[in-house]
Amino acid sequence: MTTTTSVAAPTTAAATAAAALSKNTSDYTMFLKLLTTQMQNQDPLKPMDSTEYTSQLAQFSQVEQTIKQTTALSDILSQLSTQNLAQASSLIGREAVVDSAVSGLTAATPAQWSYTGSRDVASIEMSITNSSGKVVSKQTVSGDGAKGRLTWDGALADGSKAAAGAYTLSATGSDSSGVNVPLTIAATGKVATVESVSGAVTLGINGIEVPLAKLVRLADTAG
Repeated sequence: MTTTTSVAAPTTAAATAAAALSKNTSDYTMFLKLLTTQMQNQDPLKPMDSTEYTSQLAQFSQVEQTIKQTTALSDILSQLSTQNLAQASSLIGREAVVDSAVSGLTAATPAQWSYTGSRDVASIEMSITNSSGKVVSKQTVSGDGAKGRLTWDGALADGSKAAAGAYTLSATGSDSSGVNVPLTIAATGKVATVESVSGAVTLGINGIEVPLAKLVRLADTAG
């Protein structure tokens, strides 16, 4: 039996909040320096107008309050990021379908994709490129209806095997009459690790890191 689960994308607001905090802190420090310099260099015979001084103190207070609020928000988002990571850990061992044509190849696992066509596909021309954009393999395989799976074990034309890494699939389908059938490609593979970087959770699938936001489906096969 196969069950599928939809997964929501995590927030990356933690990184935004951190950037905002850094800017506000910088503005706060600069404002304080300018105010102090202005007071130290004012003409004793013509001191700063009390109204102007009060206005500047009010601005100083507003900047300080903004920093406190941003710090509090950053703390909250950090906690949410930890929760996202804890929740994502339950994905380990599950088969993931990712909205990407890039799949990972390792010594132990082949690069894997799924395809979907508007109608049955009789044959598929596969073109696989490495991370440098170089085509490393071209082959024609039989189709398996309107939906199916494609795998590549890294075998090259000269009999050697491609190095582990990320590979991109370009595929063109044809029906039994030779008419082109557009295909939608998605990378697949089991989730091995989860990691949180700057508030964004990534999944380790077939040796490459994939943003959780690209995850479109999970499959759990049993029995």
